Amino acid sequence: MGLPNDSGDLSSQMDVDAFRRLFPLRFHERHIAESIRPDARPLGRARDTTIALGAVASANGSALAKIGSTAMLAAIKMEVMSPSKDSPDEGCIAIDFHMPPICSPIVRPGRPAEAAPVVSKQLSDTISSSGMIDLKELSLVSGKAAWMVYLDVYCLDADGALFDAALLSAVAALSHLHVPAVALNDDGKIVLMAEDDGQKLANAPVNKDKRKLTLRSIPYSLTCILHKNYILADPTAEEESIMETLVTVVLDSSSQLISLYKPGGPVLAYTSAIQDCVALTRQRVKELQAILDEANSGMEVD
Repeated sequence: MGLPNDSGDLSSQMDVDAFRRLFPLRFHERHIAESIRPDARPLGRARDTTIALGAVASANGSALAKIGSTAMLAAIKMEVMSPSKDSPDEGCIAIDFHMPPICSPIVRPGRPAEAAPVVSKQLSDTISSSGMIDLKELSLVSGKAAWMVYLDVYCLDADGALFDAALLSAVAALSHLHVPAVALNDDGKIVLMAEDDGQKLANAPVNKDKRKLTLRSIPYSLTCILHKNYILADPTAEEESIMETLVTVVLDSSSQLISLYKPGGPVLAYTSAIQDCVALTRQRVKELQAILDEANSGMEVD
C-alpha cells in the first residue's frame, strides 16, 4: 500500500517540522509576514470558541469553555456563612485557579505552576472590579447569614491565552448558577430546602425558590501579542513562548474598559498598538456574548 504523499512531499514536510523546532521565531515570522499564522488564522482572529453549561452535575453552577485547544472547567459550590461585621448585608466570592500536571508538559507534579496564582488574582480582580455581581444579592439574613460562593477554575489544557479562557468559563458558570432554595428551621437556622419541604417551611422562607443571580457588566477579555509591527490575537502557547510582549484587554458587555494587563515584554508599547488591541477586543466581546447567549438559550430549551 503506497503512502499518501510521494517521497519528495514527505521529505519537504520533515524539513518544515525540523525548521519549526530549530528556529521557531523565524518560522512564525515567515508566516506573519504573509499576514497568516501556522494554524491558518488571520493575525487578528481568535480561535474557535465553545461553551458547555452544566458540565458538573454536583455543582450549583458549572461550565466548560474551550478556546482552540485551551480548555477550562469552572465549577461553583455555595455554602451559608456568617457575614462580616463590616458588610452585614453582603455575601462573598472566593475564586481559585488550578493547573494540574495533566494540563501542560511544563507543569510538574508536586510543583505549583507559576501562572496559577497570577491568573487567580487576575480573575478575582476582574470579577470584583467589573461590578458583575451585587454582593447584596448573596445576603440571606442581615448580619446573620449570607452565601459564600466558591468558584474554582481548572485548566484542562493549557495552549495559550489562559486568562481569556479562565474568565470565559467563570463568567459562563456564574450565568448558569442557580442559588439554592433555603429557609429557617425551628431552631432559627438556615437550612437547604428539598423539593418536598416547600409546604413544611413555607411559613419561614428566606429564599424559597431556586433563582439565578442578576449579572451586570459581564467582563470579557482578549490577549494579544505585540511583535514588531504586528498584533496577534488569541495566541497559542507556542506563540506566547517565542514572542514575549503580551497585552490583555478586559472590556465589559457595554465595551467599557475594565482593565489592561501587560505582564512582560518591552517596557513601552505604542499607543496605537494598544488602541488596536482594544478595537480587536470590542469585536471579540460581541462574539463571546453571542456564544454565551446561545449556550444559555440552549439550557432554557432543555
